[in-house]
Amino acid sequence: MTPALETRGLARRFGGLIATRDVSFVLERGARHALIGPNGAGKTTFVNLLTGVLAPTAGQVLLAGCDVTRLAPEERVRRGLVRTFQINQLFGDLTPLETLALAAGERLGQGSVWARAVGGRSVVGEIEAVAQRFGLADVLDHRTDTLPYGRQRLLEIAVAFACNPQVLLLDEPAAGVPEAERRDILQAIAALPADVSVLLIEHDMDLVFSFARRISVLVDGGLLVEGEPAAIAADPRVRAVYLGESHHE
Repeated sequence: MTPALETRGLARRFGGLIATRDVSFVLERGARHALIGPNGAGKTTFVNLLTGVLAPTAGQVLLAGCDVTRLAPEERVRRGLVRTFQINQLFGDLTPLETLALAAGERLGQGSVWARAVGGRSVVGEIEAVAQRFGLADVLDHRTDTLPYGRQRLLEIAVAFACNPQVLLLDEPAAGVPEAERRDILQAIAALPADVSVLLIEHDMDLVFSFARRISVLVDGGLLVEGEPAAIAADPRVRAVYLGESHHE
């Protein structure tokens, strides 16, 4: 079966700095896959290459078998490759209803005026269903910047989900979320539909090992090792370069 997402020999240089080193990576359909690595490993650069924010120096990105290496980020979103961000990208003065409507409207080609997106009954129903799925139904009319930070992170995932992803890249969805609210993030991610292929980029090892069925470890821009969680946890190379550090981060 054709992978949901694949890279072949992906590389990126910034002058003399090699940020991504010949990465050949496969995200299977329906995957629950995590990408981990120490600070400076190149995770953000890799995600930016996947999503089209950066162009590779060499190599290819394939989405469902189609070469998307030269496509703009918005075109990749339209083809089903959607991401969240490590740093909150929400508009604080909008409500979750307006934010989700913008996402739905963008998908329908109506993103310039959010009211158009909520004009149709089917779209309203879709927004309400997404809000319910992510525990946001009771705050749809609240200003986003008044929500607890955990709810804001859930809204980011909900926005990505409203874009109808085939592949969902979650870039540190628990970053900055208080411990008491992290369970909600984990439950929301665990409840994502099985047909959405998910790549989680995360420092929180509890979240990684409770979510992922496969883990890839990135070090110095290259893939060090990949395997099932138990094998990754037991690998002395991983413990040396990453897991041992996680206690201090």
